Amino acid sequence: MIQRKNLIALFLSVAAATAMAQQAATPIAGAAPAQEWKYKTKRLERNEVDALLAKPEKLVVIDVRRPDELTAKGSFPVYLNIQNKELEKSLAYIPKDRVILTVSNHAVRAGAAGDLLASKGFIVAGATGSEDYESQGGTITKVAVPPPRNAANTTNAATATVATAAVKKDW
Repeated sequence: MIQRKNLIALFLSVAAATAMAQQAATPIAGAAPAQEWKYKTKRLERNEVDALLAKPEKLVVIDVRRPDELTAKGSFPVYLNIQNKELEKSLAYIPKDRVILTVSNHAVRAGAAGDLLASKGFIVAGATGSEDYESQGGTITKVAVPPPRNAANTTNAATATVATAAVKKDW
């Protein structure tokens, strides 16, 4: 009888531990798959990003994503868009007197960019993912897709023609 109670207790404790482990391993709906962080640049959470954004005069946000990602996913209100492959060539355009926040979708490319910038003497506060920031309750600004070039050129040409006609009439 005592052995049976011990066996049942052992079974229940193993079952409970297994259930808790499975629950802990279940990803949160909408969250990015967990990746091992291998960068020296700190991965920032929403509250840390918000603290940086509260002092815009001391901050430069560098978004390292492609333009199509920016229009599809959005970004922070003001940022420099320099893709990772162009970052090293663009160092001269990045101010050294401000703290830098690097951004990508889930912070992986931003972590790599932060490490590169830090190795070149820039002050990097950390890296964040815009999708991660938004899933934590932060507000991301959606970027409007500009009209196709042909439509813009046609509109500008028509406007220039009307403006020229108006000027000639006044002469």
